Amino acid sequence: MIRIYGIASCDSCRKARQWLSAAGIEHAWVDLRADGVTRERLEQWRDALGDAALINKRSKTWRDFDAEQKQTAEADPVPVLVDHPTLIKRPILETPTTTLAGFSASRYEAALAGAD
Repeated sequence: MIRIYGIASCDSCRKARQWLSAAGIEHAWVDLRADGVTRERLEQWRDALGDAALINKRSKTWRDFDAEQKQTAEADPVPVLVDHPTLIKRPILETPTTTLAGFSASRYEAALAGAD
């Protein structure tokens, strides 16, 4: 099953979902704001992507953090991201073999080649 995690109001998430639909790729949508995210899922993403790729440093949430909160998030992002899922770089695309952060049509096409 292909899953895409994001926030409904996020332009990148909308583009990714539109791209998947236009390509005829079935996928499940998970709204991070409404549904949240588990520590276990974040640990999987951390293993696949690394800490730096998980935090969206252009987000309003990040800009609103003080220096101590930013330092804490950079040192161990998982607990912070559980509490602040809007801080996750999005969308997160999960396929049976790949996890990607952010939207790029060429990266999606390569990752989804042959994946159903």
